[in-house]
Order: sequence, then structure tokens, then C-alpha cells
Amino acid sequence: MLFNSIEFLLFFFVVTTTYFILPHKYRYLLLLVSSCYFYMAFVPIYILILGFTIVIDYFAGILIENTQGKRRKIFLIVSLVSNILVLAIFKYYNFFNENLSHVLGAFGNKNPVPFLSILLPIGLSFHTFQAMSYTIEVYRGNQAAVRHFGIYSLYVMFYPQLVAGPIERPQNLLHQFVEKHEFNYNRVTSGLKLMVWGLFKKVVIADRLSIFVDQVYNDPSQFEGLSLIVATLFFTFQIYCDFSGYSDMALGAAEVMGFKLMQNFKRPYFSRSISEFWKRWHISLSTWFRDYVYIPLGGNRTSSKWRWYYNLVIVFLLSGLWHGASWTFIIWGAMHGFYLVFAIISESLRDKINKGIGITKFPALWRIWQMIITFSLVSFAWIFFRANSTNDAFYITSHLFSDVWESCSAIAENFYKTGQGKNVFAPILLGQNIQEFIIAIVALVFMETVHFMQEKGSVRQKINKQPLLVRWSIYYLAVLAILFLGVFEQRQFIYFQF
Repeated sequence: MLFNSIEFLLFFFVVTTTYFILPHKYRYLLLLVSSCYFYMAFVPIYILILGFTIVIDYFAGILIENTQGKRRKIFLIVSLVSNILVLAIFKYYNFFNENLSHVLGAFGNKNPVPFLSILLPIGLSFHTFQAMSYTIEVYRGNQAAVRHFGIYSLYVMFYPQLVAGPIERPQNLLHQFVEKHEFNYNRVTSGLKLMVWGLFKKVVIADRLSIFVDQVYNDPSQFEGLSLIVATLFFTFQIYCDFSGYSDMALGAAEVMGFKLMQNFKRPYFSRSISEFWKRWHISLSTWFRDYVYIPLGGNRTSSKWRWYYNLVIVFLLSGLWHGASWTFIIWGAMHGFYLVFAIISESLRDKINKGIGITKFPALWRIWQMIITFSLVSFAWIFFRANSTNDAFYITSHLFSDVWESCSAIAENFYKTGQGKNVFAPILLGQNIQEFIIAIVALVFMETVHFMQEKGSVRQKINKQPLLVRWSIYYLAVLAILFLGVFEQRQFIYFQF
């Protein structure tokens, strides 16, 4: 059941209305049953996988809390291994088996290990990581073990963030399921506004940009230069609008009922460094790896800088692998690890160069330059994230700047010549009509304008302070924009595959 579907609209209305009608003691059960139905709307049988890990982690949490010494660690390990094993079987088994076949084939041997014909359960990495955070926090003494099986199950299965996050921590979410949330008009309307904003980013921007991006990335060998650049830039915004659009709708749906989920995005393309980018992008995942992998490895508090670099690279390799069982994702993660290590190593040299050319004397220009560099590095890495194979990715990177000057010169030379516009603008239209291109650009400009305003304060609060006529005019325009400009092909959210 997709957030951008009529089915979800009806589901959300029925569940939310019933939630406020029911007595408080039955609300958790409504949400649990509704979440099961929501998940089973994709592939029903995979609810059993969730059930398996929920049972394991529920009892593991209690056993960890009730025991002392080494046995606590044994129960933690059993919990973590069970979750990782599920990931390994359903997500990584065939990937590693395929690579084993290549290695054995290089020596003239056949791989005797069979492949599995299984579908990847939707959102597997999200709810698995959320489940693991629970037992880890119980082990660390930061969270009491939950005795109520239904409440713990709901922690793992809460439908707004079940299949694509944010990856919540038990300290933030569990207590909210036992608190009574009264109907509050301002909170409800605030949540609905966030859902509308998320839906706008998904159907008006992301799904429209995907038409352009798919045209190129599904057969990149047919394109060069400017077309590859435009498709890559469009994917940079597509993946942001797709994923942050889902997160906004998840946060909004939860807020309507009184639940507060963690912010998962904070205008990441305004970042001035790769380090800052990861403090703004997919925050729930980056903090998960920070707290449960990077810091336990030693973080930056190591006796050797090389160990620090090693910790960074390992974390981002794992982050790449988390996103998908493919070398394209691993390379994408490695690139971000390299970016961070290179930034540390070259910091003093870059400071000298920047001061030498005097750009730091102009703060506004300096900020813009840093944002451009960071955006370019992130966009370049997205090529490997989106490409269907490493061969496609290397083709795109090697042909990214071929014939760019010639294409730009031809467009400039023939800009005012009638009858040639369609052919001249072909490298940037990517097989689509110019109206679709203009709508995409205008929508992007509008979104970035809103983001700029958000950097200076909450836009929702600013709207609330406007006169009634202004407020409702904004609401109607937003809904009309979605209805008339949205692409309603029920395209699945990109991060559902993870």
C-alpha cells in the first residue's frame, strides 16, 4: 500500500478516525492490526519474517535485563545474529553467492551452492535495524525491557515508518504508545500539512523527474555529455524528493495521531561539506551507524589517524551494503568514505589555498562555493547509486563531459531560431516534451525557495500566522498543484527496496 495511492488515503482516514474514537486502552491494538494489514498489502507471507524477529527480540530484551554477566551478552548476540541472519538470507545471499560463482569460475570451477528464488521483503533493512537498536539499548541500560508483547510489536511495526523509516530508537518511540493522545486541531492540521508537502515532493517532483531519469539510466549508452549531466542532476533531486517526501508523509501521519518521529532530513543540499551532508541526509541511518558501529570501533578517538580513516571507510562501506546487495551501492558508500577521509587529510592545504585566493573574505560567496562543491560531489556519487550496473555507472562517469561544450554552443546559437527548438533542446529534454521539463524546473525552484525559508524558521508556523484567507488559499493551491501537476502512476518509493 503506497502513500501516494487512493487505498492509503482511505486507510489513513479510517484508522485515524477510529483511533480517536476508541478508548485509549484499545488504541495500540488498532494500530498493531492496522500495521499488519498495511504490511501484508505488499506480500502477505512476509509478515511471518517480522513475527519471527519480533518474538526473538522481545524475549531477548527481557532475558538481557533479567540476567547478569556474560549471559547478557550471549542473549544480545543471539538477538543480533537472528536479525542479521534474516538480512543475510533474504537480501545478501544471492549477491554473495553470485560473487562466489565469479571467483570459482575464474579458476575453472562451478559453484555448487544453489541460488534462492525469493523476493526481498519490503523495508527489511529498516525494521531490522530498528529491532536491533532495541536490544542494544536494553543491553546498554538505556531502555527498560518491554513486558507488553503488543506494545513491543507495535514498536517494530508502526505503519507510518515501517517500510522506509525513519529508523527510530526505543527511547523516543516506545513510551509514546502508552501515552494518551487527545485530538488536537492544531496538531492534526500541522500533520496534514506535512503530509501534503511530502506528497507534493513525491508526485509532482520525484515521479516527474523519474520519467527523465529512467529514459537515460535504463539505456545510458544511447546518451552522452549534457544528457547524462541533466539526468544525473535530476536524479539527485528525484531521490531526495522521493525519500524525504515519504519521510514527511510518515512524520505527518504520526503527528496527526499525536506521535512525534525523529526528523530524517534537514535540507541536505544546503550542506557545505560531506560531513554536514550526512548530518542532514537520512539522519536516522547516519546516527544509527554512528552510535552502533562508528563509536564502538573507536570513532575519531584513536591513537592513529589511519585507524580513524579505517573506521570512516568501514562505516560507509557498510552503509553502501545496507542500501543494496550490489557493487554499485558498495562503490557509492566507498566514495563517501573517501570524500570524508580526503577532506580530513587535505584540510590544512585547502585552508591555505582558500585564504590565498581570498575567497574566504566574502562569506556569502564562500558559502555558495562550498555548497556547489558539496552538491557536485554528492551528485557524482549518486551515479553509482542509480546505475543499473557498474558497467553503466562507469560508462556514465567516463562520458559525462563529452561534447558538453558543443551541445551548449548549439543551444545558444539556435536559441532564437524558430522551428529548431525541439531538436536543439533534445540533449536536455531527454525525449520528453518541453512542458514537462518546465513544470519540473518550476517545481524544483519552488521547493528550494521553501527550503531557503525553512533555513530561517518553520514555514508551517509562518503560514499559521497568516490571515484565514491567505492560509486557505495556500492549502487549496497546494492540493490543486498535486491534483493537476502530479504524476499518478503509483510509482513505488525508491527506499522501499531497502
